[in-house]
Amino acid sequence: MCIPGSTKMASQVWRVAGRLRSQPLLRRQGVVALQSRNLEMGKDDLPGPYPRTAEERARAAKKYNMRVEDYEPYPDDGLGWGDYPKLPVQHVDSRSHWDDWDFPDIRRNYGDVYHIEEDIMWRNRPQWDKEFNPSLKTQVKTLLGVLTVFGVLFVFGFKYPMFQPVGPKQYPYNNLYLENGGNPDKEPDAVKNYEI
Repeated sequence: MCIPGSTKMASQVWRVAGRLRSQPLLRRQGVVALQSRNLEMGKDDLPGPYPRTAEERARAAKKYNMRVEDYEPYPDDGLGWGDYPKLPVQHVDSRSHWDDWDFPDIRRNYGDVYHIEEDIMWRNRPQWDKEFNPSLKTQVKTLLGVLTVFGVLFVFGFKYPMFQPVGPKQYPYNNLYLENGGNPDKEPDAVKNYEI
């Protein structure tokens, strides 16, 4: 059984990571095509145990390229985050798009530490770190504005109806003269269904 944070689990992770190394798939005319792979992480890059002393905190802050004042690890509550820094929650879209980022598509600089839940802060995920609830006053104004526009359109729609113009219905045999009870001995008046 593997306990998170144990050396046994770390050795299993390294065993799996060793299998994911790139392997040549195709060698043709000196060209080597490699499959995509996970980048190798050294043991120094993996989270270590929770820092208990000031020296361990300073070492962990240096490992994550942070100042000691800014470094704060996750609480040691048994979840196994170890010395990984507790970073502020900031969605990618919340970061300034005017900055000169090394990686502008994800708005990140080289060497920045990733948040532990970075996968839910990408641009194709909902921006959950901001509150988008407008005030009650704004909601009421928006509702009244929409209802007013629909009300005005409704009133003007009855006052000035719009429809496709149509001519009178045309029937064969002089508008069904005989079928409508016309005199068969008398020639019906000519029906004109158009004007020139």
